[in-house]
Amino acid sequence: MLVDRIQKLPDEWRDVADLFVALGDEQRQRILLTFEPGERLNVTQIVSASALSRTAVSHHLKVLRQAGALQSEKIGKEVYFWIDKPNIIHLLQCVIDYVRAET
Repeated sequence: MLVDRIQKLPDEWRDVADLFVALGDEQRQRILLTFEPGERLNVTQIVSASALSRTAVSHHLKVLRQAGALQSEKIGKEVYFWIDKPNIIHLLQCVIDYVRAET
C-alpha cells in the first residue's frame, strides 16, 4: 500500500539517508574533495585548506564520520581521517539496486 511505503523507511535505507544528509552540505562536500585518493589527513591539515574554523571543521568531520563517509584513527595526539570508499560505494549501490528493482 502506498501509505505504508511512504511512512516506513526500510532498515537498509537508514544509513543511506544519513549519508545523503551529510553529503547535502556544501562545506562537507568541500572537505571530502580535499582528500587525494588514499590520503589520510588530520584536522590541522584540513583546517589549513579550508576557510572554516577548527571547531567547524571538527563538527563537519564528526557528521561525515557518523554518516559513514569517513573513517578515523587516533595516532598519538592527532586524529587522522580518510574517505571510507567501500562504505560509500555500498550505500550508493543500495540506492542503485532499489531503483533497478523497484522503479
